[in-house]
Amino acid sequence: MSDAGTTTSAGSRRGRYLLPAVILVLTTVGVAAIARGATSRTAPPPVATAVAATSPAGSGSAPSAPGASGTGLTTGPLMSTSSPTRISIPALRVTAAVIGLGQRADGTMQVPGDARSVGWYTRAPAPGALGPAILAGHVDYQDQPGTFARLADLKPGDTVNVGRADGSMAMFAVTKVERHPKNRFPTAAVYGAIDHAGLRLITCGGDFDPAAGHYEDNIVVYATLSMAHPA
Repeated sequence: MSDAGTTTSAGSRRGRYLLPAVILVLTTVGVAAIARGATSRTAPPPVATAVAATSPAGSGSAPSAPGASGTGLTTGPLMSTSSPTRISIPALRVTAAVIGLGQRADGTMQVPGDARSVGWYTRAPAPGALGPAILAGHVDYQDQPGTFARLADLKPGDTVNVGRADGSMAMFAVTKVERHPKNRFPTAAVYGAIDHAGLRLITCGGDFDPAAGHYEDNIVVYATLSMAHPA
């Protein structure tokens, strides 16, 4: 959308909001939009998009990334697998701990229990490894501004640094920032196979709909690994 770089102020947001989730049913990946969860644990209806080529049937895990063309060819630097522990976004003056998030019984992704933590979806690749790493955070939480409150302000070329458990650091360069209505979440672009080490940062955006109880849009930041600092 043309207004991908806009969002409401952190002070106007209220309540708790669930992060996006990946729900795998046979060869269909359903993405549950980030929604309010202060009084309800029920996930909103998923937006179903068929991605059979990138999602093993019945695997219960995020799509693998053998290379965009399926040939195994890759571009750019790659790192070994190591869990992320910390994220730093200099342009936003943000530094936060990264925690692992799995799936709940209903298939939706778990959420951080506070405004500051950022969650890494552990069934997606680790930041720096081949494929799209998924990091999601609150825009606000229990009346506190979230770490990703200003995510929409990022610009192409901005840096996102991810510290990893092995002592290394993955440095990503933002390539684009998008805003999408929750019922048109770009599932394939976010979770689909790619031929490089990528990163997606996801939060809520747009206007808050008091009748529906959640924000109308999602903000998605795409980034590519530009440099790897070894341990």
